[in-house]
Amino acid sequence: MKNILIIGSTGQIGSELTMTLRSRYGNSNVVAGFIKGAEPKGKLLESGPSAEADIANPAQIAGIVKTYKIDTIYNMAALLSATAEAKPQLAWKIGLEGLFNVLEIANEMRCAVFTPSSIGAFGNNTPKDNTPQDTVQRPQTMYGVTKVAGELLSDYYFKRFGVDTRSVRYPGLISYMTPPGGGTTDYAVEIYYAAVAGKVFKSPIAAGTFMDMMYMPDALCAAIELMEADPAKLVHRNAFNITAMSFDPEMLKSAIRKYIPDFKMEYELDPVRQAIADSWPNSLDDSCAREEWGWSPKYDLDSMTENMLKELKTKS
Repeated sequence: MKNILIIGSTGQIGSELTMTLRSRYGNSNVVAGFIKGAEPKGKLLESGPSAEADIANPAQIAGIVKTYKIDTIYNMAALLSATAEAKPQLAWKIGLEGLFNVLEIANEMRCAVFTPSSIGAFGNNTPKDNTPQDTVQRPQTMYGVTKVAGELLSDYYFKRFGVDTRSVRYPGLISYMTPPGGGTTDYAVEIYYAAVAGKVFKSPIAAGTFMDMMYMPDALCAAIELMEADPAKLVHRNAFNITAMSFDPEMLKSAIRKYIPDFKMEYELDPVRQAIADSWPNSLDDSCAREEWGWSPKYDLDSMTENMLKELKTKS
């Protein structure tokens, strides 16, 4: 990677990924792509180049690739799971039609492409525990449908045209930098904000509902390390299971109480988010990622909780 375009640079992952890549490859070599109404601000704007990059406008993206001599595209444009259920047509337009645009440009201009998938790519027929890398994928949400189709489309462009496509299946991501934005697993971000504010947290997800989770620093490392990996060692490209921890709301509450003993949590279930969570795996088998490109997370539930609370207290 020499010159990089981040599509969706102001989103949940994109904003942190852009800054991390700039620190690694140089500020001027990483272009922050954005859409109108979600322009970069602060350090994201000031630290390096930015350009309007609407994934629905292939000519616009192609122009950026040509102008900045882009060789790697991180396609982070997507609606999160719960939002995608409310706006399925828009989810399809961004997730599939947008990806098609990016892959066509990558094929013409010989760019590598990273497009994240998700645990949402699995469904009720998938083995729930230690979900294998290669298994049944029959999601029942538009978010999941776009992720499975995106994996297949990316594989097709690699096998048919030689486009260097790579991807991971992200679990729920937890960050102190960006607020929650409509994901099923976002309760695991919201709970920390409530704890630091001294509020009672009302969990929309039921006790005993386990989902894979990951702290954002590990998620950023996964994307970058995969794109830097030796392609000759990659058997699976789109997309690798990765995980760091699996917990339910009660385990998360207990972890927070180690640092805030009087923290309180109640349950106020969201049937839409609960139904989505119930269709997802409890835990993933990420042995292929470990074997093929050395994946290894640094944070577990306790170390993540300690750091999250410290950083949020500093911000408040």
